Amino acid sequence: MTFTDPIGDMFSRIRNGQMRSLSSIEIPSSKFRKNILTILKNEGYIKDFFIDKSEKNKVSLKISLKYYEGDPVIKEIKRVSKPGRRVYSRATSIPRVMNGLGLAILSTPKGVMSDSDARKNNLGGEIICRVF
Repeated sequence: MTFTDPIGDMFSRIRNGQMRSLSSIEIPSSKFRKNILTILKNEGYIKDFFIDKSEKNKVSLKISLKYYEGDPVIKEIKRVSKPGRRVYSRATSIPRVMNGLGLAILSTPKGVMSDSDARKNNLGGEIICRVF
């Protein structure tokens, strides 16, 4: 099964899992998704994620969702750069999400990183998503 937008699919699965108050969800694995999930884990938006191998050598990622007092920690996760319309930003014009309370994830020449790391390293790139 091929996806048109695998990253958008991952965000939809996270949103749907949180609407149903699931403790964990499962998504197909890729290196790019692992990098995005690493940033979400380091910033405290998800508990953890694990690499899960099933029969027929299918590798998937199991994401443990995070809740605070019964409410999901991720209020909004939105894809900015889509396959039909890519959105790029310079290091000086990376947008602040909710005046710095949120997070933007960028794909830069040095790898996938958060907006604050990209500003520190003076790197621009493709804005993957914004999280609040």
